[in-house]
Amino acid sequence: MPKTCRVHAISLGCPKNRVDTETALGGLPFFHVLVDAPEKADLVVVNTCAFIAPAVEESVNVILETAEALRALSPRPKLAVMGCLPARFGEELRKGLPEVDIWGTPSELDVLPGRLAAALGETPAAPTGRVASTPPSYAYLKIAEGCDHACRYCTIPSLRGGLVSRPAEGLVAEARNLLERGASELVLVAQDVTAYGRDLGMREGLRQLLEKLLPLAGLKWLRLLYLYPSGVTESLLSFLAGAGRPFVPYFDIPFQHVHPEVLAAMARPKSAAAAAVVERVRRHFPDAALRSTFIVGLPGEKKEHFQALLDFVARTRLHHLGVFPYHREEGTPAASMAGQVRRDVKERRVEAVMAVQREISADILETYVGTDQEVLVDAVHGEWPGLHVGRCWFQAPEIDGVTYVSGPGVAPGAMVAATVEEAKDYDLVALA
Repeated sequence: MPKTCRVHAISLGCPKNRVDTETALGGLPFFHVLVDAPEKADLVVVNTCAFIAPAVEESVNVILETAEALRALSPRPKLAVMGCLPARFGEELRKGLPEVDIWGTPSELDVLPGRLAAALGETPAAPTGRVASTPPSYAYLKIAEGCDHACRYCTIPSLRGGLVSRPAEGLVAEARNLLERGASELVLVAQDVTAYGRDLGMREGLRQLLEKLLPLAGLKWLRLLYLYPSGVTESLLSFLAGAGRPFVPYFDIPFQHVHPEVLAAMARPKSAAAAAVVERVRRHFPDAALRSTFIVGLPGEKKEHFQALLDFVARTRLHHLGVFPYHREEGTPAASMAGQVRRDVKERRVEAVMAVQREISADILETYVGTDQEVLVDAVHGEWPGLHVGRCWFQAPEIDGVTYVSGPGVAPGAMVAATVEEAKDYDLVALA
């Protein structure tokens, strides 16, 4: 039997990246265990994000910090860097980071495990399958890669390529395996889950996939991230309303803006106005939890454009909201657009939106105080004995607030009935 290889993994960026990390580790053709620090490892894998400038900076800093931590060790662990950073910067990056031993882009996910094995001189063994790195309560299921949309500010198509939907049979098998390992919640992820199957000639691909996933044994919650406004159709909503649980009526719809002139400048896929999409969802799901993201400061965004966005946020009262300043990314059409907005203006606009949203979030969460909720427990609280971190159905993992819960039967992976005792701006406190 080959010796066991100790692996430390760092996954930056979106859930799709996390799935890639888990897939790469599961494909390693040798026996391995995960360790919690790079200094303990034989192999360190850093999966990078390069979507916008802050993500690039974070990725580079993590690589440099990790390389420095490994420098004095003997023998020095091998350092592998994968993901969007090498896809975006290629040979220039490789020359600038000679500390890195192995490189891999998203399109090389199939061959990366073999490169890792060769670098370590390990004896091949059967791949172990995808390695879970999330808490025992949930797992991500990436249903498609890439994107066919051509938003002018976005680097994703250049990094990840066009839409490639994964075959349903493989997804069902992977989902069943994740559930058999103990996950209660599956979070379906793609750049646009509503586009699933279009590249395969399917008209309602997402619906056909869900018809196969929803009946799986052990599935208690199924969540969708992310649904482009153009894909939130009457047909899809009617199907979801009829399906019932385990689908949870949580809709993450990245509107990005609401003013038609800004949306046109962004080259967003054509859809009904944001207010009409929200009304459509709430007509089918009156108690739906809605989440969205917005970009402020796109070149040409005027005060009246921003005011329309601010008014929409105040009027629509979404459960969750993320707002980001526009970043001028080299190679995107928006980078050369006239009317670039000053950084201080963008920052003030971000703060203005979040000030409104903070009050909305607090008000919405207050309505849950005194109610009984199912809480899916993710982890033990790191500082308070007996306290655990979990989520109600209207809280997605990693991006939303959490529910702090304690009481009998509360343990990682459990779903418990609890009464909400207190609401904060973004979090809840509950007692089982």
